[in-house]
Amino acid sequence: MPQQESQTKTALVVVAHHRTDSLTAHTARRAAARLEAAGYRVDLLDLHAEGFDPRMTVADQPDWGDRDKRYSDEAHAHMRRLLAADVVVAVFPVYWQNVPAVLKGWIDRVWNYGFAYGRSKPRLAGKRILWLGLAGATADDPVIEGMKAVLEANLSEGIAYYCGFSHSAVGLLTDAEERPQRVDAEGNLLVGEAVAGAEREAQYAAFDERAREYLEKFLTEEPAAA
Repeated sequence: MPQQESQTKTALVVVAHHRTDSLTAHTARRAAARLEAAGYRVDLLDLHAEGFDPRMTVADQPDWGDRDKRYSDEAHAHMRRLLAADVVVAVFPVYWQNVPAVLKGWIDRVWNYGFAYGRSKPRLAGKRILWLGLAGATADDPVIEGMKAVLEANLSEGIAYYCGFSHSAVGLLTDAEERPQRVDAEGNLLVGEAVAGAEREAQYAAFDERAREYLEKFLTEEPAAA
């Protein structure tokens, strides 16, 4: 029925990985399936598969004197997908305590001046976003605490809330590598033996469960009061 269709919420799931057989892509597909089970219509945006170019162009360079500048057709197509979403879930590997270049470039070109910010009433106001970052470090690595703080500051405070999102959460998924990784007190990277067999299955089952918990918590959390 038309009335029911209008009430269906949309989730934009953004994948930032160059391999479709990666753990990142697997996590994004599972998130999309859970969102569909929760009643969302899912728009799965695989930035690499769709050939998105993260490099800034003259056409998409902000014009601080013209917040109504017409950006490239590619940028506007992505803007429409972002506008149509009630929630956004970005899934990515953590590179140098940050998002990969393809995801950063998507934000640079699409979350642009006059669209995502620069207006008294943000066009993205009221939307909600979950950032799911996959990290190779182990959960007990001291670097994790700082990594999560950096991601929250950059992604939630520096981007999402600046663009009017009502809620932003960062889910840091540790132990994403087959070989456990951690940094010792002298700054040396220690790489352990690869897990296999039942141990491997248990590790990734636990990983999937943590990803599910982050998503479920995000979907049930209420935005903070203004």
